[in-house]
Amino acid sequence: MLNYVLISLFAPLVAFILAGIFAFSKKSNFIGIVCSILIILSAVCSFALLEFTYGGHIINVYLGDFIGAGSFDSYFTFLIDSVSAVMMTTVGIVAAIVHIYSIGYMEHDEKFNKFFSFLGLFVFSMLILVMSDNFLGLFIGWEGVGLCSWLLIGFWYDKDNNSWCANEAFIMNRVADLGILLGIFLIYTQVGSLRYAEVFDAAAGINPFILSVIAILLFIGAMGKSAQFPFHTWLADAMAGPTPVSALIHAATMVTAGVYLVIRANVIFAAVPAVSYFIVCLGVFVAVFAASMALVHDDLKKIIAYSTLSQLGYMFVAAGFGAYWIALFHLMTHAFFKSLLFLCAGNVMHAMNDDLNIKKMGGLYKFMKPTAILMIIGSIALCGYYPFSGFFSKDKILEVAFNEGDLIIWVTLLTGAVFTAFYSFRLIILVFFGKQKFTHTPHEAKNFVIISLIPLGILAVISGFFENKFTEFVLEILPGYDFGISKSTAKILIIITFFAILSSTIFAVFAYTKQIFSPKIEQNLIYKILKNQYFIPKFYDKVIVAGYFKISEFCEKIDNKIIDTTVDLIARYIMKTATVTNKMQSGNLSLMLRLMVIGFVILLISAFVI
Repeated sequence: MLNYVLISLFAPLVAFILAGIFAFSKKSNFIGIVCSILIILSAVCSFALLEFTYGGHIINVYLGDFIGAGSFDSYFTFLIDSVSAVMMTTVGIVAAIVHIYSIGYMEHDEKFNKFFSFLGLFVFSMLILVMSDNFLGLFIGWEGVGLCSWLLIGFWYDKDNNSWCANEAFIMNRVADLGILLGIFLIYTQVGSLRYAEVFDAAAGINPFILSVIAILLFIGAMGKSAQFPFHTWLADAMAGPTPVSALIHAATMVTAGVYLVIRANVIFAAVPAVSYFIVCLGVFVAVFAASMALVHDDLKKIIAYSTLSQLGYMFVAAGFGAYWIALFHLMTHAFFKSLLFLCAGNVMHAMNDDLNIKKMGGLYKFMKPTAILMIIGSIALCGYYPFSGFFSKDKILEVAFNEGDLIIWVTLLTGAVFTAFYSFRLIILVFFGKQKFTHTPHEAKNFVIISLIPLGILAVISGFFENKFTEFVLEILPGYDFGISKSTAKILIIITFFAILSSTIFAVFAYTKQIFSPKIEQNLIYKILKNQYFIPKFYDKVIVAGYFKISEFCEKIDNKIIDTTVDLIARYIMKTATVTNKMQSGNLSLMLRLMVIGFVILLISAFVI
């Protein structure tokens, strides 16, 4: 199994190095093909490891020493268990499809080779994150994917404000990453180790207050990486990057790293119920908050990005309630149908000459039937209709909320599901059906690009049916969750949810087919609030960013008028003193003797006085 682990981990690194060597050479499809083969090889090995760990086996791999300083020792060690195997397989599947898709999507880009190099580095960093058996290794992968996110969001840095979007994502994540870094430091001071097994074994003996602080600090890092409020604004702006980046990083892998951290550190979070309940409350808020913004937005990719924010909120709700396996299950199913939606959006974007305004589309179904069908499949899975995968995972989270006896949370999450159905089919109707609002002739993506999306479409349909095997598999590592509600109650909840999302879907289809909304609705205050993201970005810009600039300007004045002036005065004094004392070095022997006598007298007087 060691060979499978090494190939799974290092094949993406080889892809990064290979493509990087030719990064500034003429674009070559051969580079894309080779990199795709390497990522597929990594995914196949991840599948083999998934099968091996299914029987309860755990693989520990030691590759060498890393840091040795005093009593601190760290090693290149990796842990392959059911949780990491699920994450590796999910990353491998999505990454392989994104690589194949990118060969067609980026074919006219002169930086084709560089793009594949960055993709390879990202996949390698993500695997480091999920495979490491310690918090330090996780943090290295954590920062690695952050770097790659910055590189890929700003990949087209010469267009519009792409560099600004990349910097926003990078800086906002660095602010949150200070939390996880301090949490890791605190873990070491309390346990003397950063290995998961040792930390979790010692968690029960840590002071409850300190353990709560550790959980809070770790979760701050998770909030940044998974774009939870108030760190949420970067994700929608990250859509400035190429669409394959949105599918790989901002739907299926990097943004779920925060959820993975909470799942992996479940022993810590389970021991601090107050922090866990805060995670639930924040997740509930984000689930509806993000979905509400998607209701009115016109940018195709940003609608899907807000949907991702919303679904991450659902995952955190499950994790906060202690249903860690359900959070991981929704993470997996969501990766398949959300990456499918993003990649289909890329096809639409190309067909519309990079215009993402859904109000300028319409009637694309007759030009792009395969893309339309796949996008409808992804949308149905996102809404949670049976038998699509979203039904099995998202409805489970609603059951968890009801099972906890918190009706307010359950109703709020149900409202989020209703919003999800509405904006999903609003998007479908405005993009693929209704009146055609463009004059050019759109084109469908190449056949191999469409074929590469079919596995995601299939997984969006069937992956939910693996629920029982998935549960049996991950419960070898994760704690179980006890459903106290009866089967009949669960069925009633499913029926209520079904009719709620069905009603929302029918209303969306009717409203945008019949165009019942007047253009005047855009003047409505609530519409403006939602369209402007509750004016939070403007608040950040006017208060935080502008405030930071004012503080910087004030500090600059202090630096110029006080610090620099003081340093300059000292320098001038030294220069004048040097000018005066320089006369002592005249070479006149009698003068030198007189100065020596004067100095000697001064020393004697000083000694006598002291």
